[in-house]
Amino acid sequence: GESFSIADPNEVWIMEMIGKGPGRTGAVWVARRIPDGYISAHANQARIRQFPLKDPKNCLYEKDVIKLAREKGWFNGKDKAFSFADAYAPPDYGALRFCEARVWSMFRRAAPSLNLSMDYIKGVKGAEPLPLWIKPDKKLSHRDVMELMRDHFEDSEFDMRKDIGAGPYQLPYRWRPLTWEIDGVTYCNERATSTQQTGFSFVAQARSWLPDPIGGILWFSVDDTYSTVYVPMYCGITEVPSSYAVGTADFYHFSWESAFWVFNFVSNYCYQRYSEMIVDVRKIQRQLEGQFAADQPKIEAAALKLYEQSPQLAIDYLTDYSVKVGNATVKRWKKLGEDLIVKYLDGNLKDELGNVKHPGYPESWYRRIVDDTGDHFRMKTVE
Repeated sequence: GESFSIADPNEVWIMEMIGKGPGRTGAVWVARRIPDGYISAHANQARIRQFPLKDPKNCLYEKDVIKLAREKGWFNGKDKAFSFADAYAPPDYGALRFCEARVWSMFRRAAPSLNLSMDYIKGVKGAEPLPLWIKPDKKLSHRDVMELMRDHFEDSEFDMRKDIGAGPYQLPYRWRPLTWEIDGVTYCNERATSTQQTGFSFVAQARSWLPDPIGGILWFSVDDTYSTVYVPMYCGITEVPSSYAVGTADFYHFSWESAFWVFNFVSNYCYQRYSEMIVDVRKIQRQLEGQFAADQPKIEAAALKLYEQSPQLAIDYLTDYSVKVGNATVKRWKKLGEDLIVKYLDGNLKDELGNVKHPGYPESWYRRIVDDTGDHFRMKTVE
């Protein structure tokens, strides 16, 4: 099955769908409209449970969605008690820990006042499932949503910076696979929203008070959400930046002309000394995204004037803008990668004046070494 976010400038829906199975064509599905002023989230796990059967303005569903579950033996109650998620994708521990946990983390950041319990995502028996949607504590901007996409469970029980797997530089990533086994016991790594294997992500912005080619933006990025840059790609553009275009590079050959490879180069280098390098990465990230946000009103005002003359003029203008900032972003990110190699070469640290320091490891890591090895590395006096 799969979950989908479906939106236009006026409303947003969440839809969940699963095939009818071997020997049958088609799929069963249910879709619910998210109330105005609320937010929802889904992360590789069905989330729609009970739904209204007679409210077509806010809920739509395939006519056999309940019937098929009965035929399969997955549901035998009254129609009004039917739960799509429980019938077609009942969550196991992996679904809770790897999928629903990401929903929980987004919700707890958007609405701290709710003080959402972790019991459900920790698999506590009888725990109340997470709501399908919540009302955030404040209205969210597109930049707020970008930051919600940047999450490693910071400051929670699942914070990956705290255990030995984080290494000396508090790396909030764990290399796959998600589960591993020691002495016949299965353990897991956390699966955060920000993860190293992300191919691309985006934040879609749709505004009803502007013409579609201007009001719709795909803030698009490649690679890990925490160390990427969301670049504005207006929905009416007729060309994409060459660095983001299909065919510029492939998965098996590195290219400095490819946004995918440039961003992966920076993030993978950053992972080696994360707590220090990510500060430099976030600084440039905020500069670029901040400049995009600052320029947005004047870019769109100019586009609107052109649109009044001819929609095509506005489309051409926004195409040129999106291509320009996309390629410029990749160029700036390549420069960032070069700067990081110079600054952190061979475990050293160069300051802005070029002075070389030898910071070594954090004291907390040295203490772990001593706790683990005792006197093995202790310096002694030779008589």
